[in-house]
Amino acid sequence: MQQNNSVTEFILLGLTQDPKRQKMVFVIFFTFYVGTMVGNLLIIMTIKFSQTLGSPIYFFLFYLSLVDTCFSTSTAPRLIVDALSTEKSISYSECMTQIFALHLFGSMEIFVLVLMAIDRCVAICKPLRYSNTMRRQVCVILIALAWLGSFIHSIAQIFLALRLPFCGSNMIDHYCCDMQPLLKLACMDIYGMNLLVVFNSGAICTSSFVILMISYIVILHSLWNHSAEGRKKALSTCTSHIIVVVLFFGPCIFIYTRPPITFPVDKTIAVFYTIGTPFLNPLIYTLRNAEVKNAMRKLWHVRITSESKR
Repeated sequence: MQQNNSVTEFILLGLTQDPKRQKMVFVIFFTFYVGTMVGNLLIIMTIKFSQTLGSPIYFFLFYLSLVDTCFSTSTAPRLIVDALSTEKSISYSECMTQIFALHLFGSMEIFVLVLMAIDRCVAICKPLRYSNTMRRQVCVILIALAWLGSFIHSIAQIFLALRLPFCGSNMIDHYCCDMQPLLKLACMDIYGMNLLVVFNSGAICTSSFVILMISYIVILHSLWNHSAEGRKKALSTCTSHIIVVVLFFGPCIFIYTRPPITFPVDKTIAVFYTIGTPFLNPLIYTLRNAEVKNAMRKLWHVRITSESKR
């Protein structure tokens, strides 16, 4: 139930109030967003139409890229438009919608990263059982459960957000709507509400990070039994995953697992996991993966050739 009585819209202060810096914000994040969309859509189409990328890891990579496009779209377009706009207002309903989308796709990204780590753990530690353990039906069920868990998490966030009463300032010191900056504006004792946010978002981030680190420790331990060539290939794959994990989970844990205190640096740190990681994922998973690069070359070479013959 909506509890705010006097606030019908919020003002997003963005990353900076300096006009010159706002133009820089527009150029930088417009470039990032275009790169995110092009890179992730390229991966989605390559995996969708390639006949060589049928293994479970690429099934999960497909959903990671799909989620990245949606996750970035939930925050980047408004940040880009607001950088050149004098009116930076966002309605109450739009704010709630953004919170829902941000947490739906953010938590889904977390779950997909965990599934990718589990997939690599099974592939490296139990190679003989891999094809049976990670068969297509299992992967589909895991993705469905990930979507369900993300939806439940987002509904819980919206339930908490709708219970916040607002009766004073409507200026959000952030570039998007999220629970932490909204809690700062609420006309109530936010200690208990913050505990619920930490229990919800913080627990997901921290527990998933622990699971990921354990899986990579198990993988690195098992690599000692592999040949030098196999060890090198597996290490390359794990390194790319660890880069993504550190860039994504570091800021998330910092933001969602602390007392109800906001810092000016919060919105800058949030850029890393809301915009930075979706931009870097295509680079990490293509530049460090020969199979994906070869599939892209073959797929687009065939398409260009077929178009030229028409």
